[in-house]
Amino acid sequence: MLKPFRQLVNYTSSQKGVKVTILAWIFAVVLLSIFAPSAKEFEVNSKEGSMDGNKPSEIAQQILIEQFPSTDGLPALLVFHRDGKISEQDMDKIKELSEWLGSDEKPKQIISTLPFHTLPPNVQKQMYSENESTLLINLSLEPDLESSETLAVMETIKEKVKAINMEGMQFEITGPAGISADTVSLFKSADFVLMLATVALIFILLIIIYRSPLLAITPLIIAGIVYGVVDRILGIAGKNEWFTIDSSAVSIMLILLFAVLTDYSLFVFSRYREELKKQESKYASMQEAISHVSEPIVFSGGTILLAMLTLFVTIFKPYNHFAPVFSVAVIVILIAGLTLIPSIFALMGRKAFWPFIPKVEKEKNTKSGIWFAISKQVMKKPGLLSGILLIILLIGVFNFTSIQYSFNLLKSFPEDMPSRQGFELLEENYPAGQLAPVTVLIQSEEEFPMDAAFFNKVNQLVTKLSDESNIVSATPIIQDEMMKDQQMQPRNYLAETHKTVRLQFILDSNPYEKEALDTIQRLRDSEVSLLKDSGFSTADVKLHFAGQSAQQLDVNHMNQRDMIVLFSLVTVLLTIILGFQTKSFLMPILMMATILLSFFSTMGFGWWIFKHLMGYDAISYRLPVYAFVFMVALGIDYNIMLVSRIKEEATKLPWKEAVGKGVAITGGVISSAGLILAATFAVLMTQPLQELFLFGFTMAFGILLDTFLIRGVFLPSILILTGKKEKRMKTDIQKTI
Repeated sequence: MLKPFRQLVNYTSSQKGVKVTILAWIFAVVLLSIFAPSAKEFEVNSKEGSMDGNKPSEIAQQILIEQFPSTDGLPALLVFHRDGKISEQDMDKIKELSEWLGSDEKPKQIISTLPFHTLPPNVQKQMYSENESTLLINLSLEPDLESSETLAVMETIKEKVKAINMEGMQFEITGPAGISADTVSLFKSADFVLMLATVALIFILLIIIYRSPLLAITPLIIAGIVYGVVDRILGIAGKNEWFTIDSSAVSIMLILLFAVLTDYSLFVFSRYREELKKQESKYASMQEAISHVSEPIVFSGGTILLAMLTLFVTIFKPYNHFAPVFSVAVIVILIAGLTLIPSIFALMGRKAFWPFIPKVEKEKNTKSGIWFAISKQVMKKPGLLSGILLIILLIGVFNFTSIQYSFNLLKSFPEDMPSRQGFELLEENYPAGQLAPVTVLIQSEEEFPMDAAFFNKVNQLVTKLSDESNIVSATPIIQDEMMKDQQMQPRNYLAETHKTVRLQFILDSNPYEKEALDTIQRLRDSEVSLLKDSGFSTADVKLHFAGQSAQQLDVNHMNQRDMIVLFSLVTVLLTIILGFQTKSFLMPILMMATILLSFFSTMGFGWWIFKHLMGYDAISYRLPVYAFVFMVALGIDYNIMLVSRIKEEATKLPWKEAVGKGVAITGGVISSAGLILAATFAVLMTQPLQELFLFGFTMAFGILLDTFLIRGVFLPSILILTGKKEKRMKTDIQKTI
């Protein structure tokens, strides 16, 4: 199976193949840069929907659009607040802004706005919060506006407010339009800053670890070349609409690309340096080195690719849209690991290690160092060390079960972000549920009769909804005079088809928190009884719930489903791949078990730190999925590198000594690679989103735990303890065959 890869690396590290390979990569970068667009031009933020669009809230939203068509676009909520009470002078300023928003001078993208300045004074007063400190005015922008256009409109409104001079009154814009604009502002130069920080950090760490400027800069040059290819391939895909280019996926892909290519570079030049001490020819040394390293690179890249491909089975859009972006990146990274990396180091030869140039040694120097000392302890006390670490790790696993998840993504934004401040002002001064009311649709297969009995059934349903716990009010209660108003019925409550009635209720709790989601679930489960008790026939009448709370409930269900499917699939598939790589029965199970133990322990300890040291009461529901995919995929890298070297040494030494020597020899390169990988993900902690901060911290913590404890001590100890059992299993199977 590996023969084609061995033939490829033998050619790319040969004297002729080196030059051809490097020229081919440079030609690809130049050609793509000239003729292909950048992925930046096609990046979008994936919405929190399903891939098939058939979740209950999505069906309800589609019915709402079809049965109650409107010209409403992207809503923006203008929030005015003053400590104490809004004064008459403040009112004059707000009216001036309202008048401008209703004039021809306003941005053309604003399609409608509440004419606050034309309303009677008593109606204006009713729009205040109860303590009269806050006022909300809503407007709508054209639907399907580009985020950059939304940002421009929001900036124009803010400039007008500044010109009016509201003298100390706080003004914020929130709602979907405000959040969209703020997101663009936050990430306008985020990828560039992220790349700059990543490059600088990797360079500094490589200089500190290897004290060679060429060794420090070469992996970065390689990563830059590969990024140029990946970026343009994604640009071509975006231009032709082959798949969605998710902006978050591109940002994290950048981290992955630099980190993995640096890891592969470390693996290659560490073994290359060993071979240069055995023979003069730099090309023969690389061919020998890459013949040993190519197998772990192939299996490492293959397992990472397989982990990314499993994201295609997810039904939640943000997860699914990560799959193509990362799959493309990993394929190019794998190709570079087998071609570009060995070619560049082979061409540089011994000069790459300046000022510590390796020379041919007639006698092997006896090595010493911390990893040789650790390997001796592992060989001496495998049971004690593995037992202690297992207890510690299980404490983290136990804590994993107590994690609380948040579905309020606005809380992930910085506290000083205008749209978050505006939302929190509304949350403090208006009923929490009023920020995102729930829409109830009563849908029938036949037309509803326009008689008193029908309206009485609707009123009974409204009353029953009002009596439910966590619901403040439900509307409308249709009075006799309304029933006679034929203009009001179709416009507000009844669809023109007379097959759908639209109601609304307000929750007593935050519409994004668990209590609100539980309320929607309870109402869905009670659909039949609600309809029966209100007098409707359940044979041809259905209830649908639309709105943010219903959407987040479906997100919760999709997230739970995707976690179960993804975790199971990745575990099974990667265990099979490890079986092919190790040609073993027990070893891949042990390797995968240690990776899973590392992940759940990391999440558990991370949650304890977030809760008790950082003061978070919940974390993003997306964190476990993202952390699992990356920790498992990248953790296998070091597993494969360690076990490959142990297998190689086992052909010459007894198993226990082979494990010890494998730890001693690979310990330095694996710990260096892990340190750089952890630091690279830690760069995400500088990003403005709480979600990225927590992801960066979790990954850095998990990689360090995995590199120094799991890979350096726990797995080798387990391999020593189970070595005899593995040998017996192989012998028994051979006898059976």
